[in-house]
Amino acid sequence: MAKKLYVGNLSYNTTEDSLRNLFSQYGSVASAKIIFDRESGNSKGFGFVEMGTDEEAGAAIAGTNGNDLDGRQIRVNEAMDKPPRRSGSNGGYSGGNNW
Repeated sequence: MAKKLYVGNLSYNTTEDSLRNLFSQYGSVASAKIIFDRESGNSKGFGFVEMGTDEEAGAAIAGTNGNDLDGRQIRVNEAMDKPPRRSGSNGGYSGGNNW
């Protein structure tokens, strides 16, 4: 089963191809994605790499965490599931006048 890794502290010049190339040294890369800001189109400085197996993911973490990529010391660890968003359109405000 594929294992998703978080890759942080990326240079704004890092490409998905360079991420894929780096991580392919440790096994099969199912996907490599850099996260971009919707409004500006600029990289947010982090991304995700999905490795083919748990063993490959472990080797990739051990082999890349703290290493230099495009002039930045990257952080690599197992990705956590994103917490669910709260429903509603009031931004978490529960209403009521407290005055």
